[in-house]
Amino acid sequence: MNAPDKIPDVPMAMLTSLPLAPRHWLQIARNASWQTVRMNLNTFERHGVFSDAATVHQIAKRLRDPAQIAKARVLPYQLMVAFQNALTAPMPIRDALQDAMELATRNIPAITGKVWVFPDISGSMHSPVTGSRTGATSKVRCVDVAALVAASVLRKNTDAGIMPFSTEVNFIDLNPRDSVMTNAQKLSSMPGGGTNCSAPLAWLNQRALPGDLLIYVSDNQSWLDSKSCFAATQTTEQWERFKQHNPGARLVCLDLQAYTHTQVKDRDDVLNIGGFSDSVFEIIAQFAAGNLAGSHWVQQIEAITV
Repeated sequence: MNAPDKIPDVPMAMLTSLPLAPRHWLQIARNASWQTVRMNLNTFERHGVFSDAATVHQIAKRLRDPAQIAKARVLPYQLMVAFQNALTAPMPIRDALQDAMELATRNIPAITGKVWVFPDISGSMHSPVTGSRTGATSKVRCVDVAALVAASVLRKNTDAGIMPFSTEVNFIDLNPRDSVMTNAQKLSSMPGGGTNCSAPLAWLNQRALPGDLLIYVSDNQSWLDSKSCFAATQTTEQWERFKQHNPGARLVCLDLQAYTHTQVKDRDDVLNIGGFSDSVFEIIAQFAAGNLAGSHWVQQIEAITV
């Protein structure tokens, strides 16, 4: 089958089986929707689209266009996936993805009160967030998602406390005015170790620090403070202590790998979320505002198409 001289304005999936020439790929890239461009940057690179400087400029302009980002309702995880998959794309493309990330964080709800985020940076968090699946393993690791959640919350809540942990609490100086991608990369590049989920709560309790919403982003494997399956976890005990001086506080445990156990069981002030998609930001905000009861929500988040 011969490709036509001019590509019709139809979805890209209807064209890829044709014997397309470089000029056809240039036309497809120039006419593609925002989401189609985001999802096919590697495809365009393979077919020589990025060898044309004018097209690179046009694609970069589209990726950072506020109106098109708003229309696509894009959220940060989609952009992190695109950024991770476009490591060899021209710098204008990668810069445009970072600019798009800054605009996308406007879609993340702000949270009232003092927020603490505990991103797990332990060794186990360096596994793919999708798990290892033949032909479908993501380049995005659990630690990348944990870092993204922390950096995104910090952008909308500039006084949020970010407390990475592994064997113990690790400290990092993050500037809320730095780009989300920059802060996420700083967090995800921190050295890992074992996992002690109770460490951040214990640190807060030792100092009697206040907090309204605490967010764990972890694979929920707390090897260093584990107890028998019949006893409350050390994280649960530390949460009870925290509640003594912060009675209105709420806790979110975002388990990226969705195992069959949890560090703190569901109740009205504890929300367990299994898996990840960008929708967790809205769920967390609703829970923080008191619109969801943790005891009614063991929310399984199916991965969205990215």
